Amino acid sequence: MPTVLITGAGRGLGLEFVRQYAAQGWRVHACARRPEKAEASKGEVLTHPLDVRDAGQIAALRDALAGEAIDLLINNAGIYGPRGASIANVSDADWLEVFHVNSVAPLRVASALAENVAKSGLKLMVFITSQLGSIARMGAGVQPYRMSKAALNAGVRGLSLELAGRGITSVVFHPGWVRTDMGGAGAALDPKTSIAGMRAVIARLKASDNGRFLDYDGAEIPW
Repeated sequence: MPTVLITGAGRGLGLEFVRQYAAQGWRVHACARRPEKAEASKGEVLTHPLDVRDAGQIAALRDALAGEAIDLLINNAGIYGPRGASIANVSDADWLEVFHVNSVAPLRVASALAENVAKSGLKLMVFITSQLGSIARMGAGVQPYRMSKAALNAGVRGLSLELAGRGITSVVFHPGWVRTDMGGAGAALDPKTSIAGMRAVIARLKASDNGRFLDYDGAEIPW
């Protein structure tokens, strides 16, 4: 039975990842600040409290899972930050919190659990980003979020090179514009479609895909 660990698993995309992988017979570690909703998923779901901003909780998760193989690590936890704020009026504290959650924390989690992934059969790390972090497609507005995702993309690109020698494949995914609390009611995709698309692409990832930036349907996105 393959094992997946998902951060931000209490709602939205993370919760849908939990539901779909559990329904397919995977052993699921669902990590969230409030993981109660994930507990109701059908299948083998183990919940863990995890605020990705808390280094102590990341270390506790690493220690709790010491020696366990994790085939697929999905770094999904993220925040949007202040909505409608311009560069002129967003505070440094808000800006840095977005960077901490979206850019720094996923790499901290990946580093803490790299040994678990390396000892697995699949050896996959997936990071949920956004096409808003593509410099080639950069637009105006929501700069803290855009910049945090561009930084995540750069960090994963470097991490992919660092971990390649251990056989680990690392990929960043744009999940599409999805109807979640973050995406809003007017988004084009429902969570089931987004997650099903990413799962299909994840299932066929190879070592040659290491470091790629992909849409939820597998299309390449420019950096």
